Amino acid sequence: MNQVVRFLVLCGFFLALLVPASHAAGSKTSAAKSAKSAKSVESIKSIKSIKSIRKAQIVKRSASKRPVSMVAKRKQMVVAPQSITKPSYGLAAGLHDTHDPLDLASSVAYVIDQDTREVLVRKNDQAVLPIASLTKLMTALIVKESNLPMDDTIVITQDDVDTEKGSRSRLRVGTELSRTELLHLALMSSENRAAHALARSAPGGLVVFVAQMNNKARELGMKDTRFVEPTGLSSKNQSSAQDLAKLVNIAHADATLREYSTWSKYEVAVGERTLQFNNTNRLVNNPRWEIGLQKTGYISEAGRCLVMQTTIAGRNLIMVFLDSAGKLSRLGDAERVRTWVESVATARSALR
Repeated sequence: MNQVVRFLVLCGFFLALLVPASHAAGSKTSAAKSAKSAKSVESIKSIKSIKSIRKAQIVKRSASKRPVSMVAKRKQMVVAPQSITKPSYGLAAGLHDTHDPLDLASSVAYVIDQDTREVLVRKNDQAVLPIASLTKLMTALIVKESNLPMDDTIVITQDDVDTEKGSRSRLRVGTELSRTELLHLALMSSENRAAHALARSAPGGLVVFVAQMNNKARELGMKDTRFVEPTGLSSKNQSSAQDLAKLVNIAHADATLREYSTWSKYEVAVGERTLQFNNTNRLVNNPRWEIGLQKTGYISEAGRCLVMQTTIAGRNLIMVFLDSAGKLSRLGDAERVRTWVESVATARSALR
């Protein structure tokens, strides 16, 4: 009996020792689990944070690669045109630094009285620069003086496609038009393929035609002028304002050139389609202007160009503007000259 009691006492003693150890072990396990759980939470947070950063980086990269809208592109073109086009020869030569009383935007200007030859405005008028589509005035003059049948049909070929500047044309290869229609389009809407086809189809072809252009320039005393092709797309077609005034004077004497260059719009039938072409000079639609002959021109090397024969305050004037930087500034220059000529005429009348 005593042995049984002693055995039970010993068992109770050992059980008393085991319970704290078990509890401690349990607490240690719980603590470990809690620590592990906290570590897991922190890991999850870190992973989420890394994912957020990576997502932000991806979004940022995607935004940088996102195509620019057409509106944004147009704004970029307006703000920084020189970033997408070559500077003109006049700008590179510093001609735009020349100041004049009328504050003209064109780096070259020349205005003379057609009848008295009095020079009213001059600004870098002897500078030799690319003249762009002003070239087509000489092309038209040679066509008219060749006395070729104006109703002959001429076909636009691959040779007439612009490889100089890659300019577009509504006259597709295979288009058939008369010499009259091509001349009209070349003068009025500055159609490059029309001008090229006129020269290519002339007797002797392009080489002979360009030689005739240069011979005519020498005949007119245009000592600073040189042509290499009939459209003006090449920057090697060059002249001075003084020379161009001589060309305008001679071209103005031809009734056909006067008429074709000053039409507001012109339609031609191309197969089953009718194409309407508009004048490149908006001043011909302005009732305040009396324009006898005109021609515009533009390539990046030449800037915006304009020549006109016009009557202002009773005076027949020839205007030449070369290397104007803005699309409308050459017209603005013409308006400035007009206002000045009218103001001078008014002042003279008041003194009489």
